[in-house]
Amino acid sequence: MGDNTFPKLHNAMWPGLVGKGEDEPPISLDKMLDMTQAAEVDGIKFDGVDLFLADPHTPIDADEDTIKALVDNVGGRGLAIGSAVAPVWPPVGGGSAMDAGDGRTAFLAAIRKSCSIMGRLRDLGVRHSGVIRIDTATGVSQWADDPAKNTAIMAETLRLACDIAADHGEQLAAEGEICWGGMHSWKHMVELLEAVDRPGVMGFQADMAHTMLYALGYNAPEHQLITTEQLDDSAALDTALKTITDALRPWTIDFHVAQNDGTVHGSGSHDKTGRHCMALDPNGKMDMVKHSGMWLNHADGTPTKAMRHICWDGCMFPNTVLENQQTWNDILATMINVRNAHGWKE
Repeated sequence: MGDNTFPKLHNAMWPGLVGKGEDEPPISLDKMLDMTQAAEVDGIKFDGVDLFLADPHTPIDADEDTIKALVDNVGGRGLAIGSAVAPVWPPVGGGSAMDAGDGRTAFLAAIRKSCSIMGRLRDLGVRHSGVIRIDTATGVSQWADDPAKNTAIMAETLRLACDIAADHGEQLAAEGEICWGGMHSWKHMVELLEAVDRPGVMGFQADMAHTMLYALGYNAPEHQLITTEQLDDSAALDTALKTITDALRPWTIDFHVAQNDGTVHGSGSHDKTGRHCMALDPNGKMDMVKHSGMWLNHADGTPTKAMRHICWDGCMFPNTVLENQQTWNDILATMINVRNAHGWKE
């Protein structure tokens, strides 16, 4: 299995931005690319990167010269570009998907700009796979004021976003994270995807550090599958994660390898969500290779091949950790193990 060539292995650029700006400065795109390019394990390197379409990395209003410079920068390092996070939140120009007025207009504008940028990257030959990652840009408490009504409003916004994405030949992946209203539990996520009902255009983005919290019922105790104390019971954790992956795997079109110690964390302006642990953190609750397979394989153990690349996601670590090259070598080694176990050759 060691000679698998797919899925390709990507590193996320947004850990240099998410949670930064208050206690410590952002890490530049060039620095993040430098560390990605330098990572190597037994002659294997990262194949590409996934982007955050926001300043100070890649501005959502990037012009043609900026896009071409990005292509030269990333492609010149031997890296591809895959998926991207669309900045759909109000602080950076977007708006709530639950607001049928100006919020929806701003949300859709962010989708349209993101699709345009990612399409140009595809046209210019540096992008071969990937989706545009979104959320509802809405808190859980606001959604909970009237769940049925608010889910319906969100679904209409996301259907309009799907129209935009389809026109650009793109897919949208809804981020399964406990801080986003309507996406904050595994059952609510399925309900929203079914309400949107655009399976060819909109799917699910699974990040292991976030989806593990679905099992614990954070922000949705009615959908809890295990207790915090049961996280150390491997059979109980496997059973809970199987319930979640069986429900959401058919929708999954984007996947992040990540670890979680069973706690939540937030920094900067980012609300509390799944704590990303380092790849070798002894407090991590998951068997990263085994549990990746629940997302990447059908029930019979064969690869779904729904993702042409997978990504590492490690947000809200101190800059001293992120700027240590060994961090990225450890991450790459973990992703290689995931591909060796669950990948395929072409």
